[in-house]
Parts: sequence; C-alpha cells; structure tokens
Amino acid sequence: MRILLVEDDVRIAREIAATLQAAGYMVETVGDGEAAWFRGETEDYDLIVLDLGLPKMDGLAILKRWRAAGHSLPVLVLTARGTWPERVEGINAGADDYLPKPFQMEEMLARIRALIRRSAGLGTSVIESGPISLDTRAMRVTLNGMPMALSPLEYRLLSYLMHHKGRVVPGSELLEHLYGAGDNHEVNALEAVVGRLRRKLGAKTIETRRGFGYSMPGSVA
Repeated sequence: MRILLVEDDVRIAREIAATLQAAGYMVETVGDGEAAWFRGETEDYDLIVLDLGLPKMDGLAILKRWRAAGHSLPVLVLTARGTWPERVEGINAGADDYLPKPFQMEEMLARIRALIRRSAGLGTSVIESGPISLDTRAMRVTLNGMPMALSPLEYRLLSYLMHHKGRVVPGSELLEHLYGAGDNHEVNALEAVVGRLRRKLGAKTIETRRGFGYSMPGSVA
C-alpha cells in the first residue's frame, strides 16, 4: 500500500516514515504544501498523512482543494493544533481522521489501518481469499492456517491485491504501489514478484488477465 507523508519537520518525518515502512507500507515524503498538493493531484495513493502547519500552503487549504477536486482518498491529519474547534475545522474540511501531536506510533498505525480498511469496504484487519489469510495488524500471512514467510515486496503486492478484490488491477498501478512513481521498474520486475508469490502460495493464487492486469482468484467474474 502506498502512502504520501506530508510533514515539514525532518526528524518527525523520518520517524513516521521508518515506522510506516516497517509496517509494510511504501512511503513517499514531501515537506511543503505546494509539493503535497501537486502529488495528491497527480499521483495515486492509498492514504495521505497530512500535517497542517506547512510552509508554502497550509494543510487545511490543501485538503479543501483535494476534496473540491473530487479526490476521496483517506486523509489522516496530524497537527499540534489541539483545540476542539480546530479539530472540527479539520474534519469539516474533509479529513477522515485527526491525530493531535504528540502521539504514539502504534496509535497512528492503528488509525491508518482502519482508514485503509474502511476505504476498501473491509470490516476487520483480517482479509481472506480462499485458503489465504492476511492479517494487516500483525502483518501475518497464512496458507491453510500455516504461516508463510514473505519478503516486503511480496507482502505489499499480496496486500494490495487482497484490498482490491473485485477488480483486475493494471500492472502499472501495481508497480506504482510497490516501488513508487519515481522508480523505473519494468513489468518484468512485477512478474518476478508475482512468480515468487505463486511458488509460495500456489500457482493459482494470482490470476493474470493478459493485457489487463492481475487479480486474486475468484475476485472477478
């Protein structure tokens, strides 16, 4: 899953990014409002973590622009502004959740997992597809109840497909969510990760729709 982190404090941004990466997310970081607005307008993210006190453009102004343009992706607002009128203003501007600073990283992760689940229409942290079960909270994958060891790339790919059951996901979209938009990885790199997953979880784990993309078995009629 691909997250945009918008935070101008370098130390805080580094700590949050490290926490998110350790939890299996692909993270891209920007430190000012103009860069954040442009990324949100032009790139595809599963969630944005947005600080409000930003140089060049305020976080609330960015959020209002995104919502006015019809962008419905989940946004978790981080801010040192702790009064309830400011929190209400953030929610009214289109924030999906609000986390005042200082906060515990585990609470931030719990809120992020909940927002991504909600946007995918999922009610729990455990996603199932046939004999495969993925626990997003524990970052654990099992096959017929047996734990499976996956690399970070394999986990991200499987997690993205399981969060998007019901449609064929284009290869270009998967590449962006595995490596980020700035990485020039070829389709061969994606096929290699898919191949490793099939060897570990079964040849029919991921279906290939030639010319269209990939899907989980039974997810698309």
